[in-house]
Amino acid sequence: MGSRGGPEPSSVRLPGPWTHRDVSANGIRLHVAEYGQGPLVVLLHGFPEFWWSWRHQLIGLADAGFRAVAVDLRGYGDSDKPPRGYDLWTLAGDVAGLIRALGEPAARIVGHDWGGVIGWTVAALHPRLVHSLAVLAAPHPLALRAALATDPRGQGRATASYALGFQVPRRPENSLRADDGARVETIMREWSGEAWTQTDDFAEAVAHNRSAIRIPAVAHCSLEYYRWAMRSQLRAEGRRFAAAMARPARMPVLQLHGADDPCVLESTVLRSRRWAAGPFTHHPFDATGHFPHEERPAETTALLTKFLRG
Repeated sequence: MGSRGGPEPSSVRLPGPWTHRDVSANGIRLHVAEYGQGPLVVLLHGFPEFWWSWRHQLIGLADAGFRAVAVDLRGYGDSDKPPRGYDLWTLAGDVAGLIRALGEPAARIVGHDWGGVIGWTVAALHPRLVHSLAVLAAPHPLALRAALATDPRGQGRATASYALGFQVPRRPENSLRADDGARVETIMREWSGEAWTQTDDFAEAVAHNRSAIRIPAVAHCSLEYYRWAMRSQLRAEGRRFAAAMARPARMPVLQLHGADDPCVLESTVLRSRRWAAGPFTHHPFDATGHFPHEERPAETTALLTKFLRG
């Protein structure tokens, strides 16, 4: 444990066959867990997690002949937590810088939730660095924007159920940290398919994520992603971002989605096809919620391996 403020950032360096190290990218220090040799696969986690959400894929992809690198995004885990930079321009720049710092001309990007949204953004803003893109439980940013406007009772209600409450200052941070991060367990239980929540793997994931959200500044930084996304809709910056994102992705895209995901509706992610100019594959998982890579690790890894080899 760290100070009274919460666990030490280094507490997320959980043991396994992977190697932990720091990488300097885009002016900050990013912590990564790396395993395997071969073509580079960069794994981007979502909320309310950290690099460890990819524990199954790190091993599976390394065994399949890839160099798998799971990163703690800006503001999470043992990566730097600067006071700003939680806009998608900067977050995409972090990933672009990471790929270059890892010594590769391009990477296969796999992203879940916010990591998936960042993946779409890297594909649009830094297309030469993206060999292929696999996205789990995340629509293209413009697909989400369109769904919020045209499906207020569906995607609008689903997004409002959590994102609106994150907009007020301080109170959401306090609620995430309270009772040793108990709200993280509530969120994961509500967003997951029921089968996974009965397993020891779920209990372990919850325990680690409850600890990681209590690392000083993580709760605040993780919510800043949502606050920028909402605020930017009302500003010129948001219009500039939408114009930049209108460029379709020309690399192959794989979209994996849980049919029971309460946060992102399947109808919303299917809109993303409009911004995929290259090969586009959509694969739904029955009886699966917002965390397909953890709820269905073997199937997810097998689909990713086939796609990444292609």
